Amino acid sequence: MQRFQARFVLGIFLLSCLSFFLGCSKPVDNAIGVLSPEETRAIAREAYIYGFPVVTNYRMLYKQAVDKSGPDYRAPFNTIASAANVATPDDKFVVTPNSDTPYSFLWMDLRAEPVIVTMPRIERNRYYAGQMVDLYTFNFAYLGTRSYGNEGGNFMIAGPGWKGKTPKGIKAVLQCETEFAYLLFRTQLFNPADLDNVKRIQAGYKAQPLNQYLKQPAPAAAAAVDWPKPSADILSSPALFPYLNFMLQFCPTNPSEKDLMERFAKLNIGAGKTFDFAKLSPASQKAVTDGIADAGTELDGLMKRIHADEVSSSEMFGTREFLKNNYLYRYAAAKLGLYGNSVDEAIYLPYFVDANHQPLDASKASYTMVFPKGQLPPARAFWSVTMYDGKTQFLVANRLNRYLLNSTMQRSFTYGADGSLTLYLQKNSPGADKESNWLPAPDGPFYAILRICEPAPEAVKRIWKRPQLQPTH
Repeated sequence: MQRFQARFVLGIFLLSCLSFFLGCSKPVDNAIGVLSPEETRAIAREAYIYGFPVVTNYRMLYKQAVDKSGPDYRAPFNTIASAANVATPDDKFVVTPNSDTPYSFLWMDLRAEPVIVTMPRIERNRYYAGQMVDLYTFNFAYLGTRSYGNEGGNFMIAGPGWKGKTPKGIKAVLQCETEFAYLLFRTQLFNPADLDNVKRIQAGYKAQPLNQYLKQPAPAAAAAVDWPKPSADILSSPALFPYLNFMLQFCPTNPSEKDLMERFAKLNIGAGKTFDFAKLSPASQKAVTDGIADAGTELDGLMKRIHADEVSSSEMFGTREFLKNNYLYRYAAAKLGLYGNSVDEAIYLPYFVDANHQPLDASKASYTMVFPKGQLPPARAFWSVTMYDGKTQFLVANRLNRYLLNSTMQRSFTYGADGSLTLYLQKNSPGADKESNWLPAPDGPFYAILRICEPAPEAVKRIWKRPQLQPTH
């Protein structure tokens, strides 16, 4: 009996010591174990950077394929919808939209069976593309001019679990690592009078489930999904994590992310897990919000490198293999221009600061962009310079209804005596004799994007140098 009491007292003493040391380290709560505030903060930072693109993508999926009463609704899953015109300031479906190519949209549910997508045959001198994006926002494959030419054909888009045979008449099978995917079509528009031709091409884009293509009975339908409505703070707060958990159920864990998912699970982040911020202790909550703030700081550091031309868009969009799981680049890409193209398809050269490294603001200065003779952007398809409002990230309304200057306008531009081309980015007209080269800016902060579609090697290898924006007053 005395031996038992001695052991009991010793046990109480050890537990007291353990409690004291744990109390000194101020542990935070989670369902699996005990995390220090530092580890909680680090996991929250990493998970936010990882999850921001996924949840941004979900918000777009919900708007375009689920919320039938919303202004951005396009069509149900596995059905193509097309925009009749290029993007205007009224379009708010995605930040930093291009206004060169009318869009067509297809959200694919690949759980029950593959989807067959048909690209029509088009003329050789027109560019079109089908960009395929998985739930992570990786560009996993392309259809269209660069990838398969303008001859058209039938393509099978399959989910991660598909192991069936390739049917006859299929030009290629393209497999996605997630169970839902987005296909964003772009069709080049030469000028306003060309719009009917673009509409005819858009009418030739087709999507059908495999069973319809084979004229066979449909397989068992996939389970219905209860899509949660995005909250107002879905991207700016810990509310992001429950949506990330929801999306990850459709994303089989990639082998390269097994350890990452195990680390996230310590904070109840992962497929099938429940992250409830309200139930965390104050210490936990502060650690999580501090981690999210750290993610913003990390993005700010990357933005400085982008402004200094040390990092370009060509490094931030692409396949998983291309990005090598660089989640910060993927985060920045989703933040700055969701659904940007991979480098072989297009290059995006951003203008956030002028030649003096000052933020662009048309209320304080006017700006010129000068291309010396023979130094226009090297594009196999086309190039364009598009204006965006710095506050909203959308196109800028103006009396000319002009949102970009591009290579299809080259004959209408006014050139210098030496053959150079000067573009004017400013809020007021540079004068009637220069208005053909004017890209109207808002009365305040703005940024511009120089797009090079199907860039030539000198652009990809950064041999060709973009001109800087020179401020004038």
